[in-house]
Amino acid sequence: MQKWFMLTLVGNDRPGIVAHVSNALYEGGCHLGEASMMRLGGNFTIMLMVKFAGNSKALYDLLSSVTDSLSLNVHVDQIDAQLHEHRVPDVLISVHGADRAGIVAQVTRALAEAGLDILDLESDVGGSAQAPIYIMQIEGVARAGLPALRAALEAATRDTGIFAQIEPIETLVG
Repeated sequence: MQKWFMLTLVGNDRPGIVAHVSNALYEGGCHLGEASMMRLGGNFTIMLMVKFAGNSKALYDLLSSVTDSLSLNVHVDQIDAQLHEHRVPDVLISVHGADRAGIVAQVTRALAEAGLDILDLESDVGGSAQAPIYIMQIEGVARAGLPALRAALEAATRDTGIFAQIEPIETLVG
């Protein structure tokens, strides 16, 4: 019986990581599910759902020659896949301000307390080394509505130099 695993790989970015990893998984009899793969600050990271007949160690071993040759760090967890249960975001929140510790914690805590379920969060550091700017985009589901999120975000960013904007996402389904 095949089980689902969450496979996480991280290493220095270089051409061919996705090709080598996906080929090893294919040749090992794996079925791939949802994935997120991206470059973050000179590193490449993969989060990938993998259906496999063996256990965590066997999946780790299946990839070891590829991950060793590419100097990738690997983590494997057995998971409950919950495929085809996609949640559609209804709000987009953009945040930016002078980079400093605590922006993500401050903003996400206020939004969580106001009923936001975060579905996706991406961030980047722009500006220059002398004047870095932290930029964050959050997609989520506003369980308590936009007014609650707006009020929480306004209170959390007041007099902080952090600027935020909330927009509803209109999704056509059908």
